[in-house]
Amino acid sequence: MLIEQILKSKGGAVQTIDAASTLSQAARMLDDAKIGAVVAMSGTTLAGVLSERDILRQVARHGPEALTMSVEDSMTRGVITANPSETIDQCLGRMTDRRIRHLPVIRDGELAGIISIGDLVKWKIQATKAEADAMADYIKGQ
Repeated sequence: MLIEQILKSKGGAVQTIDAASTLSQAARMLDDAKIGAVVAMSGTTLAGVLSERDILRQVARHGPEALTMSVEDSMTRGVITANPSETIDQCLGRMTDRRIRHLPVIRDGELAGIISIGDLVKWKIQATKAEADAMADYIKGQ
């Protein structure tokens, strides 16, 4: 199964935040949207990814003042991305190797969506179940 299929089902909506925003604004956005990470943008360019863990680390290091820091000072740069034509297994492998939980999906140089490790595991389980059900139906048919 390809990432493109997941995006078609899930949709391409991505929560983004300006890299100049504060961690307080980002935390509010994450809470309101009930998500674990947000894509940071600098204009129309992907600048990084900010996760709940990134915010928590800054608060642990700097106390409450951390919430006035910018997203840019706390986000992960050099973001690992996915392509819509990649498979679930390719992306799962990359996420496992790099120890990341979110992959922005880039199509023709533009942000097309975002996938989480949870999205991929969900789809992998569904595909495995469908395969097992098909095999069981085949065996019963004989």
